[in-house]
Amino acid sequence: MHRPGWALLGRLARARPWAVAQRRGAAAARDEEERFVFLEYEPQPELEAARSEAVAAEHRRGPAAGRERRAGVAVPPGRPDPAVPPSGVSCSGCGAELQCRDGAEPGFVPADKYRSLTEGPGGVAGLRGAVCQRCWLLAHHGRALRLRLPPEQHRQVVSAALRRPSRHGRGPLLLYLLDVLELPDPVLPQLPALLGPDVPAAGLLVVGNKVDLLPADSPGHLGRLRQRLEAACVQAGLRRGLLVDVRLVSARTGFGLEGLVSRLQRSWKCAGDVYLLGATNSGKSTLFNALLRSDYCKSRAPDVVDRATVSPWPGTTLNLLKFPIINPTCDRIFRRQERLKEEALKTEDQLSSEEKQYLNRLKKQGYVVGRVGRTFQRQKSSPLIEFDPDMLSYSIDEDPSHSHRKSKEREEFTYNEVKDARWCFDTPGIAKENCVLNLLTEKEVKLVMPTKAIIPRTFILKPGMVLFLAALGRVDYLQGEKPAWFSVVASNLLPVHISTLSNADAVYEKHAGQELLKVPMGGKERMKEFPPLVPQDVTLKGVGTTEAVADIKLSSAGWVTVTAHKEEELLLRAYTPRGTDLVVREPPLLPYISSIRGARIAGSAAYRTKKPPSLVENLKTMENS
Repeated sequence: MHRPGWALLGRLARARPWAVAQRRGAAAARDEEERFVFLEYEPQPELEAARSEAVAAEHRRGPAAGRERRAGVAVPPGRPDPAVPPSGVSCSGCGAELQCRDGAEPGFVPADKYRSLTEGPGGVAGLRGAVCQRCWLLAHHGRALRLRLPPEQHRQVVSAALRRPSRHGRGPLLLYLLDVLELPDPVLPQLPALLGPDVPAAGLLVVGNKVDLLPADSPGHLGRLRQRLEAACVQAGLRRGLLVDVRLVSARTGFGLEGLVSRLQRSWKCAGDVYLLGATNSGKSTLFNALLRSDYCKSRAPDVVDRATVSPWPGTTLNLLKFPIINPTCDRIFRRQERLKEEALKTEDQLSSEEKQYLNRLKKQGYVVGRVGRTFQRQKSSPLIEFDPDMLSYSIDEDPSHSHRKSKEREEFTYNEVKDARWCFDTPGIAKENCVLNLLTEKEVKLVMPTKAIIPRTFILKPGMVLFLAALGRVDYLQGEKPAWFSVVASNLLPVHISTLSNADAVYEKHAGQELLKVPMGGKERMKEFPPLVPQDVTLKGVGTTEAVADIKLSSAGWVTVTAHKEEELLLRAYTPRGTDLVVREPPLLPYISSIRGARIAGSAAYRTKKPPSLVENLKTMENS
């Protein structure tokens, strides 16, 4: 639902298609205070429409659905029952043990729902395939329940899993997933200690995820990102003998996934188990779901194994989820390569309408897109058409009677299918310490975590000017001889506000917690519990007007890339909330990001935004056809 403020800005944006500079009082004439909201950053109405449809579907299920709704969010009825012991069955969404004893603990299912699933002849087996209340709320309403789960517990689960005795005479392959937006990754240096000398790991493959969110600032930017990833691994102390490879992917759009599967099948084959590791919210569950529906998984497994719950809320996976890995025989590898060659020769015009719609949706979400297919499909028998002859013979005055369908039994693996299987495990994310996401509510996290291609916003500031990124970060340009360019790389939903140094403190005091700065939200009461911004001085020397000198990373809220004249010395002061990390990243991740901008907006510090085109990696372009 659009807020009144957004509706007003939407009307203004239509008056000026590229951007809206909202100014106040006499400061407008001096370009002292500006809040920049671009047309493409408006809330997406289709998301609200989808949620409304889900609510309507709940109501159509009957009167009971109405009782389930509480404060606009459907919540399963029921209370805990401390007398019922834990089930021993894992939630198919997060892996936690299902229980109805304590609503604040992982795996909680309301007692009445729990009893309805276990009262049948199968007992607790009726819980197989069920999800806990937390996963249900995450999947259907994007709502997260806070749990009493300390970060150390995540590490214990991961560490215990890695120290299991080798089942196949060989240690597991560790697939470490990191968010390229988070470089330097805060968990990567912890990896050697987590493994320890007693972990029989056979290899480590590092995968940089979410490359779809970053625009190409120059040709070959992905190669440069890969080099930065390799350097981060070396700096973290990872042994070269342990490091198998470094890959770049997008688990959301499929970019790089076919290459990752081929790499795994060529080098690792089916030698042992594979563990997905990484920090919270790095995209492990999304990658797990993508691999589950790829050639890396046994063909029947997607019908048997449930998908992991995917959410922007950190720490979604609480225990181990798994699927069986397919054995990449010579015949299967040959058939897979033939499929990949055939698909690479197709153009977008040769795709079906459904494939085109899917690709177009992915292009809106990310800059790089990949098509992930399946070579080995499960052979299904032709379905028999069941019908009731009486339904075909009723008069015009009669309503047809509907026969009761037989309940579909849940498929299970046979013993022979899994006795020698190698498994791919999704492990709990390791919580990031000193991260701004730990301070935010679920609504605020959704605004801060980018889910679509980031559109860089560039501003030219003079000494004495200040840039706010919502109320989560601030960069002051204190001293310098010439103007400099500041490019914001953050969620498109976070507002950027430009002020003067003399007014900056008053702006923060007045608007933090309000709509102008947007995050945090909740007014003065919210800001009473939110940590204050603390400063850190930064000194930089420019390398030229076409190449940035450094990124000022404001914890996980995003970063500001600084571009200055050659040999120009800048004194900056950057702020982040107390208890969070501020990192100066040299060299910057996207050194030519300031070139991705439109024309200067007259009388403003801002440039028009420009979104680079998307690229589909395994599809023949029209120019080459």
